[in-house]
Amino acid sequence: MRIIRTIAELRDAVRAARQDGRTVGLVPTMGAFHAGHLSLMQEARTGTDLVVVSLFVNPTQFGPNEDLSRYPRDEARDARLAEGEGVDILFAPEPAEIYPDGFATTIHIAGITEVLDGASRGAHHFDGVATVVAKLFGIVAPDVAYFGQKDAQQVLVVRRLVRDLNIDVRIQAVPTVREPDGLALSSRNIYLDPDARQQATALNRALAAAAEAVDRGERDGAAIVDAAARILNDAGITPEYLELRTADDLRPVTVLTGEALLAVAAQVGAARLIDNRLLRVSA
Repeated sequence: MRIIRTIAELRDAVRAARQDGRTVGLVPTMGAFHAGHLSLMQEARTGTDLVVVSLFVNPTQFGPNEDLSRYPRDEARDARLAEGEGVDILFAPEPAEIYPDGFATTIHIAGITEVLDGASRGAHHFDGVATVVAKLFGIVAPDVAYFGQKDAQQVLVVRRLVRDLNIDVRIQAVPTVREPDGLALSSRNIYLDPDARQQATALNRALAAAAEAVDRGERDGAAIVDAAARILNDAGITPEYLELRTADDLRPVTVLTGEALLAVAAQVGAARLIDNRLLRVSA
């Protein structure tokens, strides 16, 4: 596996692979790898010939009171894990390589970025995501890019980016990877002390309670959300948001008729955690 720091060197490597007729897969990450990241790498290894993993803690998607300075970083460990999954290139640039002096462009995607995490974290968050992903697509020009379904809103934002800007890349969403007790894997789980770690399992249990309500025939959106809210309340968790929205464009759902996304965010101990579940009603 090669560790590459510069855009020019990465482009040369990708160009050489394409001249050999190889397909290119990209896994954008901020590092602190866990089994969820590794599942993305495994999908890329299976689906494409040259696997590029970016490791870049993107400063533009963090707000002034968020955890940019303490976000977990261990490049040596991440490199070992990536190499173990057969990754070909780890792209680990310095911030100045991505955002050089005079950088003045921001991509804003209206509508789907203004709710859920966009409302909680602010417009800067998805502006930063869209901008850095667009840059990575321009640098790597992958055939396929792999994202985790745990960040469901991010996946929708990236799909809209690709559609609106006619970027020739297929977006592959990979299912959320969970601990045996249901907690969605996240780099921020490292912030949880033992008590908060146990409390955090309520997020997935809340989503499961909502899914069970749907399975029993509940179709009223407020009642479905309430089934989840009761679990969070019993665990002493007050969510930043707990909302049922359409799975394709995040409009509010009052009556479940097809597929919808139930999304939750909450501060649990020292960690801000998100999770979601797709709820479906058969035709």
